[in-house]
Amino acid sequence: MENDSELIDGCKSGSDSAFEKLYQKYASKMKGVAYRYVNDADIAEDIIQEAFVKVFVNIKSFDASRSFEGWLHRVVVNAAIDQFHKSKKKLENIADLKYLTETDNDDAPEDNHEYSMEELLESIGMLPEGYKMVFNMYVIDNFSHKEIAAALNITEGTSKSQLSKAREYLKKILEKYKTVSDAR
Repeated sequence: MENDSELIDGCKSGSDSAFEKLYQKYASKMKGVAYRYVNDADIAEDIIQEAFVKVFVNIKSFDASRSFEGWLHRVVVNAAIDQFHKSKKKLENIADLKYLTETDNDDAPEDNHEYSMEELLESIGMLPEGYKMVFNMYVIDNFSHKEIAAALNITEGTSKSQLSKAREYLKKILEKYKTVSDAR
């Protein structure tokens, strides 16, 4: 199998088979990234299609000194954000300024219960849309609050508030898993 640089070179020269091979190599993994944001397999598939179209259109400008997978990951995340903006749903509580806090709740006591990856992903999927977007972007995809604010058209304070609320909400969801496993 060809390596990424050979496939990218093929894509840059217009090879459909090279692009198909890149798609086959990364589509499944990137669908998982998209799914974290939308929690809907069909919408995640749409996001992947849109992301790969963007990659195909912009492949000639790809800097080969960078990681292709990292670049693709960022394109998928941005496509998920675009999808979020296109949807009719509003960020829950995003503009509710009376509840804004400027600090994260990082000094909360740690829970020693270990959760499975399935429990964590399912729990993140249960977060309200606004919380889920900010949580995924900050915790999983390492966006800064400034980047989140710019991408979602909110303030940095709102991003921090949504993250804090997401963490609290997530703790409540995960508490159910802890209670169920402790009862076993």
